[in-house]
Amino acid sequence: MDYIVLDMEWNQPWPGSPSARKVLPVQIRGEIIQIGAVRVTEDQQVTDEFQVLIKPKYYRRLNRRVSKLTGIKESRLQEEGVPMTEAIERFHSWCGEDVIFLTWGFDDITILRENLQLFGIEENWVNKWYNAQMIFNAQTDGSNAQKALKTAMEIFGIEASRPAHDALGDAYHTALICARLDLKRGMQEYGKALKEHVDGFHGAELPGCISRKVFYDYADKRAALSAMSGKENKCPVCERQMLGSRWFAQPGRRYMDLATCPEHGKFLVRVRLSQQPEGTFRVSRLTYEATSEAAQAYSRRAEKAEGEENRHSHRHRKSRLPEKKEL
Repeated sequence: MDYIVLDMEWNQPWPGSPSARKVLPVQIRGEIIQIGAVRVTEDQQVTDEFQVLIKPKYYRRLNRRVSKLTGIKESRLQEEGVPMTEAIERFHSWCGEDVIFLTWGFDDITILRENLQLFGIEENWVNKWYNAQMIFNAQTDGSNAQKALKTAMEIFGIEASRPAHDALGDAYHTALICARLDLKRGMQEYGKALKEHVDGFHGAELPGCISRKVFYDYADKRAALSAMSGKENKCPVCERQMLGSRWFAQPGRRYMDLATCPEHGKFLVRVRLSQQPEGTFRVSRLTYEATSEAAQAYSRRAEKAEGEENRHSHRHRKSRLPEKKEL
């Protein structure tokens, strides 16, 4: 049995672009453009590596932010990238069958499964996986905070020798961390670590977050959002129910709303919906100060939506005006 330490990079459409409006057969947070992986043996020796670039099929224009973060250029994907089905065939063959996947965070396996579903590729082979962050926390400071990979490397005194935000580079550094953990004990205690991970969030919060909570067992998206704008929409200061305004959708089943407490004013609410294995939905809810970066992002989105609606309304009224008759 081997451990496969996995990291990926994925492309996301620019908000408002034609790609962002595409209706895909499977909802995805992003389309994978790079897979990097490092094998760690059962006795925790770091051994061989795998990497592949993937030519995107659905989100073909590379998001500028993704390109800046990863250093990957659109031209490189076109020249060196292979189709997703070929990339996964290579990766699965390299992994072998008796493996356990380790990732730094919850996102990578979720993204991988979404992409496998989108391309009609069997996904049961990635079912056995663990978030190495959870094992790291349990065996170091016992905190619930999701630490950045760079922070974990500093704690273990590991010098960066590969580029960050590169799938293979991040996988390699994660493998060095995993090699210093008691992985067998970590897997045995993983259920306890998950239970104690009180936030349950996929990704760290933005600056200005003042409250975080997880809710479970909603039948569908509508029921979850209804609860978040209704009985569970409570002021983080006084616990009184707040009045919501409007949900704006973001990639990855994320939504944000600006809520108002009669006594303590406005708060920005961000939620993320995650479907559980039994089909119900879990909601990760973050509440921010009205002056936070997240709240400012909401204001910009609301202003843009209002402008678009006003233009649409103006065009609609204009189209209904009777044509002038010639005298």
